[in-house]
Amino acid sequence: MYQIRNIPSGYVIFKGALIPKINAVSLTEKEYMLPGNRLCPGCGLSLAYRHILKAFEGQVIVTVPASCLTVLHGMYPVTSVTVPCVNTPFATTGASASGLVAGLKALGKKGLTVLAIAGDGGTYDIGIQSLSGATERKSDFVYICYDNEGYMNTGNQRSGSTPLGAISGTTPILGKQQNQKDMAAIMEAHGIPYIATANACYPLDLYEKVKKARAMQGVRFLHVLTPCPPGWRFPFSDTVKIGQLAVQTGWDVLYEVEGGKFRFTSASESIARGGALRPLREYLLPQGRFKNITENQIDELQAAVNARWKRCLDRAANL
Repeated sequence: MYQIRNIPSGYVIFKGALIPKINAVSLTEKEYMLPGNRLCPGCGLSLAYRHILKAFEGQVIVTVPASCLTVLHGMYPVTSVTVPCVNTPFATTGASASGLVAGLKALGKKGLTVLAIAGDGGTYDIGIQSLSGATERKSDFVYICYDNEGYMNTGNQRSGSTPLGAISGTTPILGKQQNQKDMAAIMEAHGIPYIATANACYPLDLYEKVKKARAMQGVRFLHVLTPCPPGWRFPFSDTVKIGQLAVQTGWDVLYEVEGGKFRFTSASESIARGGALRPLREYLLPQGRFKNITENQIDELQAAVNARWKRCLDRAANL
């Protein structure tokens, strides 16, 4: 086996080969989420949260409402996470984050970022008022919505993010009969400095966006799709496949809005620059939650995806 010596400027070694440095990500090796937690096998949240914490490098205080993430953190005094965490009531994540920011300021503590992280139920529905209020007050924290499209911690009840046609604990036969909210668009309407979407199955894109958000001030909002094997009813081993199909079909568009400027990122940028979206049914049909979806509903969802994709193409500043 040969060794590469005298590495050219602008290149790094990856798996024995030279690659341009622009494609390399300086991902810290230190782990802040240790092995051994109570999340389900194949959980998209587990994959996402590992990279989110790496982006903060331990300099973070987390606040979490009732959710799957409280299950991951565990019960005091046993936890698999090495950063401090405040458990807050379901509706108060934004208010809790504002209080932590004010407390750190009063104590003169610098260098710590407050991270509010909640599921779609605690963001789209129960927690939207406290998040909107904190945004209007121009507080200073990062807010991440990890979206598994339902209240998964309590039996997969439908949420404001559950898709049309999806079976849930409260829509068990016909599936949900309404479309999702566009939470990222709602947050953009608040005029905040940074909005981004990400996907647990594109972890380096997520990592870079969290690092960028960490360096800013004000309320910064990230929406992260986190596939859920038991709730979405697909094999535990298919999490990455399903998450990537979400992006490849346009169900989940990876982008960021910084200072009002829209920019595609990662796989979505590659598709926008010359690829084509795959048919949405390739993403829907492998999931058991869509077993009763109708052709009319598939057509309605495909039309919505196409319309959103066109709006994104029209806005993109990097094409």
